[in-house]
Amino acid sequence: MVNPQIGFSMWLDFVERDFLKTEFERLLEKGIVNGATSNPAIFAEAIRNSTAYRPQKTALKGKTPKEIYEALAIEDIRTAARALRPLYDEGNDGYISIEVDPFLSRDTKGTVSEGKRLFETIGEPNVMIKVPATEEGYEAMRRLLAEGISVNATLVFSPEQAKRCVSAMQEGMAASSQKTDGVISVFVSRFDRLLDPILAEKGIATALTGIYNAAAIYADIEAANIPQIRTLFASTGVKGDNLPQAYYIRELMAPHSVNTAPLKTIEAYLQEAPSPIKLPLEPEKIKAHFDTITRAGVDMNEIYERLLSEGVEAFEEAFSAMLETLK
Repeated sequence: MVNPQIGFSMWLDFVERDFLKTEFERLLEKGIVNGATSNPAIFAEAIRNSTAYRPQKTALKGKTPKEIYEALAIEDIRTAARALRPLYDEGNDGYISIEVDPFLSRDTKGTVSEGKRLFETIGEPNVMIKVPATEEGYEAMRRLLAEGISVNATLVFSPEQAKRCVSAMQEGMAASSQKTDGVISVFVSRFDRLLDPILAEKGIATALTGIYNAAAIYADIEAANIPQIRTLFASTGVKGDNLPQAYYIRELMAPHSVNTAPLKTIEAYLQEAPSPIKLPLEPEKIKAHFDTITRAGVDMNEIYERLLSEGVEAFEEAFSAMLETLK
């Protein structure tokens, strides 16, 4: 649940047309969430499995698959943005994110062009354009913010990526006379899903690498001391039964931060007692963990590169599969 006393926000990592017109309103009214995020995989699942899109899909017959996708996505994002607008006007977040075509992750010009077009077509100020934190993405973030468009930097795994995002966002905000905000989406659970089987075999504590990596990045972002730029903890849903559903929300409770999570994860969190503040962590504690896994043969730079590559590829595959269904 949103905790304004410490500046903690909860965003819903889910978009689906019928849901936005019903249950989403309840979550906002009760102060459970104050923002939302989407990505190509979320839209792919919604469009593939929900009957709510059939009438519009029929009306768009003859359009290209990407044109159909954009029309569907834009309507959903606009619906969410309007529901969230009162919160935005109050200064209580109220953002919804939409990602550019994942195949543009290595194309600065294409990302900026599509980001501007989506933002202008949706026509609501409380829309964040999601841009992958690639070499080309940093410049795209800067340019979009300079145009007065808020940015969600996504697929952030390493401290170096986060620092580059902060720098790009700071420059973009300085060049804009309009209200803009930036969040840096630090992916969490993917580290543990990849590394825990390896660490368990070596007798090293599991389910910590994602938390400690996110905590280190959070400390770096906070050190920049830019109120308009926050850490957003993403990929916080739990797969399987090894961990409590709300683990990555509870363990990353931090001032001046956002946690975006699937609905079932948020519902599990609401069943628990309120979480105490967990971050920042002691730097020595974080260093000790990474020293341990380094001695065990884990190269974190290789892990960062692998997870970024896999993340971009997963979004590309979801996007391609969705476009295929719209042919």
